[in-house]
Amino acid sequence: MAELGWLDELDYGAAMKHSAVVFRTHELTRVYYTGEVEIRALCGVDLELYAGEFVVLLGASGSGKSTLLNILGGLDRASSGEVWYGEQDLSRADENQLTEFRRHHVGFIFQFYNLIPSLTARENVALVTDIARNPMTPEEALALVGLSERLDHFPAQLSGGEQQRVAIARAIAKRPEVLLCDEPTGALDSATGIRVLEVLQRINRELGTTTVVITHNAVIADMADRLIRVSDGRVSEVKDNPHPVDPQQLRW
Repeated sequence: MAELGWLDELDYGAAMKHSAVVFRTHELTRVYYTGEVEIRALCGVDLELYAGEFVVLLGASGSGKSTLLNILGGLDRASSGEVWYGEQDLSRADENQLTEFRRHHVGFIFQFYNLIPSLTARENVALVTDIARNPMTPEEALALVGLSERLDHFPAQLSGGEQQRVAIARAIAKRPEVLLCDEPTGALDSATGIRVLEVLQRINRELGTTTVVITHNAVIADMADRLIRVSDGRVSEVKDNPHPVDPQQLRW
C-alpha cells in the first residue's frame, strides 16, 4: 500500500474500501472461565481487514488484541459471532478445515522465536517449505530477510534480531496471504526492533501480504496503513494513516 501514500485521508479511506476484504468479523466475542469467574476477552468486535494493507492492532496488555489475532488465525475459536476469511466462515469450520486454513493461508510471528535449537536457520525454514503447496526455497526466504550469510548457523549462534528474522523467513516461506504478528519486537531493543519492522514492511510491499502487527507500542502505528485500537475487548478506534513513515523514522 506504499503507493497510496500521496492520497489525502478521505481518498485513502475510499481506496481501502474498494480493496478486497480479507477478514471480516461481526459481533465477535470470546469468554473464558477460571473456576466460576467469567473473563470477557472480546465483547462484540466488528472489523474488516483489506488485502495488502499493513495494520497495527494497538492496545494495552489484557485489552483482547492477542485473543483477536488468535481467532483470526484459526488458533482459537470465538464464543459467539462470526469471523470470515474471504468467503470462508471460520466460525463454522471444523478442526481439519482450520488446520488447512492455517497451513496454506496464514504465517505467524510471535514475540518468542520458537526456533528448534538443533536445526540451522535453513533447516528451521524447511520445516514449513516441506509441507507448503507453493513454497519459496529456504534460501529465498532467508535472503528476503537479509540472512543469506547465516543459512547454516544454529539459533544459539544468532542474535535475537537474527533469530526473529529466521522466524519471519519461516512464516513467509509458504507465501501466505496473511501475516499475523504478535508483539514481534517485544523482546528486542529499539534498534533491533526497527530492523525487524523494516523486514516486515518489505514483505508487505514486495509480496503484497496483508500484515497485522499487534503491539502495545503506539509509535509503531506510524508505519501502518491503518491503526485499530483495542480497549477492554472492543475496537475503540479505527484510524487511516495516509502517510506511513519508514521504520527508520520511528523512535521509542
